[in-house]
Amino acid sequence: MALYAAAASVLAGVEERRGSVRALVYSSGFQNVKPLYALVCETQRFAAVLDAVIARAGLLRAEKKLRPHLAKVLVYELLLGKGFRGGGGRWKALMDRHQARLKAELARLKVQRHVSRNEDLLEAESKPGLAPKVPRYVRVNTLKTCTDDAVDYFKRKGFSYQGRASSLEDLRALEGKHFLLDPLLPELLVFPAQTDLHDHPLYLAGHLLLQDKASCLPAMLLAPPPGSQVMDACAAPGNKTSHLAALLKNQGKIFAFDLDAKRLATMATLLARAGVSCCELAEGDFLAVSPSDPRYAQVQYILLDPSCSGSGMLSRQLEDPAVAPSEERLRALAGFQLRALRHALKFPALQRLVYSTCSLCQEENEDVIQEALQESSGAFRLAPTLPSWPHRGLNTFPGAEHCLRASPETTLTGGFFIAVIERAEVASSAPQDEALAQLTPSSAARRKKRRKAASGPGLNLLPCS
Repeated sequence: MALYAAAASVLAGVEERRGSVRALVYSSGFQNVKPLYALVCETQRFAAVLDAVIARAGLLRAEKKLRPHLAKVLVYELLLGKGFRGGGGRWKALMDRHQARLKAELARLKVQRHVSRNEDLLEAESKPGLAPKVPRYVRVNTLKTCTDDAVDYFKRKGFSYQGRASSLEDLRALEGKHFLLDPLLPELLVFPAQTDLHDHPLYLAGHLLLQDKASCLPAMLLAPPPGSQVMDACAAPGNKTSHLAALLKNQGKIFAFDLDAKRLATMATLLARAGVSCCELAEGDFLAVSPSDPRYAQVQYILLDPSCSGSGMLSRQLEDPAVAPSEERLRALAGFQLRALRHALKFPALQRLVYSTCSLCQEENEDVIQEALQESSGAFRLAPTLPSWPHRGLNTFPGAEHCLRASPETTLTGGFFIAVIERAEVASSAPQDEALAQLTPSSAARRKKRRKAASGPGLNLLPCS
């Protein structure tokens, strides 16, 4: 039914801050706005419950073409609404295939939360104006230690290790001194949201980095092998750079650029503390770096995380969630982002690039990717990425579903956007499960791994030429 597609579109628009529910409903072109408005509001109200049921039932993994917002609307109608309207058409047939599993997961959720009514499942996080609590993500710095040793340390300090998480609901349920291993990143530990580790000795010594899960994805998806040459185009404050160095095992070279001298100095301190010895920092404008410079002739991997509106950052959402970037500011940012992406694609040896922002705005994300790919005349393409990730790019051009989005509601992270771009004549990257298998050490390797103090950092502050 058109009603469900329209509701999903409005939900996506609200998340992208394109307007209020009422404004988007009335501008949707849908003839009967009253049921549309009611359906959107009720789906929003139960968003956290619906996300939990969908994740636990594995609906988006089973139905890979089903978009997250539409799934949420359909599951609401099936489980919490008055049933499918007008017979439901093909959507009812699709949901019937998963009805038993979805109802079982809803019932299990009620048992776990000791409630009997659907209304009782509503938590504070689903009330208007309050974002879901995002867990505390802690990346283990594999240049200095290993995940097993970090887990053992926290267990000795009285924390209870719950193993590898299997769903978002596992992460939502974290409380007290319990912690988990993230289901996707093998070096990412997950603690309850209120856990404060800023003064923890392992953090101060560079063994741990406090980094949101979404912010860890760009380096993981760029996946440069040890020994390769990498460019981090807009590098400060350095968390992603240190992650790249860990993936490289300090073997190879990272050329990192940033215009802000103070941020670069802070970054140098972070990298030194993390034991990074393969990074060359340059204070200067990435756009002024010549792709024909022989120093960068072997750069095959580029991470581009340009300045953005930051509309996905949790701190900004909490400060004033109603304030969206002005159109003028968005145009200026998108213009810079497009210039940076065009420039990055000119490096002759480039094989893979990851573009990321902490913005929710289409202008800074899908629109930038679409224009850059059109201008490349087929030389580059979007690579299929993490097919089981629940939140995909907005459907603004063919292939946009290969992009990733993240938000507190759908992925329990900060708001983020990621696109993986590859040179077209190169065979597409290995299947995602194969890539992840390479990222996850075998049990034998983990047993052999021991914490090692990193050798002295070799950071060279060079002028950009």
